Amino acid sequence: MMLKKMLLGVSLLLLAACGSNKEKSQVVQITGSDTCLNVTQQLSEAYMGSNRDARIAVTGGGSGVGIAAAINGTTDIAMASRDAKESELKSAADAGNPLEEIVFGWDGLSVIVHPNNPVNALSKEVIGRIFSGEITNWREVGGADAPIILLSRDSSSGTHVYFKEAVVRGGVKKSAKEYADATLFLPSNSAIVQEAASNENAIGYVGMAYMDETVKALEVDGSAPTVENVSSKKYPIARELFWYAPAERSQVISNIIEFALSPEGQAIVAEEGFVPAK
Repeated sequence: MMLKKMLLGVSLLLLAACGSNKEKSQVVQITGSDTCLNVTQQLSEAYMGSNRDARIAVTGGGSGVGIAAAINGTTDIAMASRDAKESELKSAADAGNPLEEIVFGWDGLSVIVHPNNPVNALSKEVIGRIFSGEITNWREVGGADAPIILLSRDSSSGTHVYFKEAVVRGGVKKSAKEYADATLFLPSNSAIVQEAASNENAIGYVGMAYMDETVKALEVDGSAPTVENVSSKKYPIARELFWYAPAERSQVISNIIEFALSPEGQAIVAEEGFVPAK
């Protein structure tokens, strides 16, 4: 009897240890927005640096890809540069994967042109008319007599969706305006920067953390896309950055989220060129 009790005790200890090791060895998958990709990678690396047992894999693909993966349970955290639609949240709940929305930062979208472009500022309303194809020549807005080349993120991007709703449609929910047929849809912020840097007639938009000296950011409604102006809500094209995680999740996933919202995590968000949520 004593031997049986001892064996039972050892078995329970082994089961507990196996459960603990499984929790520690869990590879947390984070998928989605390319805008959120770099900052999420930095957050993940910092977290793993302080937690040697942690394993995190971060991949892009766009906000829509990330949210779809969260709905079907193939990712642990979805990165998104737009808020999830009611239909997406319902689909997740119906699939048994109800999602919690976590805002970890803010981003201002920089509207960019070639440095040689004489246009330095436009209104949000005019930018919307340019991207819808109503304005097609730079001379109509004070620039050279040249056709405007439109650069946009592709449709899987949350940035694409946000810009269409907030700028092309002017925030009017019933509007059916779309990007102009001639728009070039590109797969990443970096691709838009590269194209704008090489084409004097191009105009595009990118997350402000992806700006560099090869392109020029326009003032919008008299405000530049800076951390200060996004923080004060002065800059008119700004949006929240999201993580979507299972409402019922492992402690490992909860710990990663808590780190992202901690002072150390929020400092990383700021270092990457975004505005901290806290």
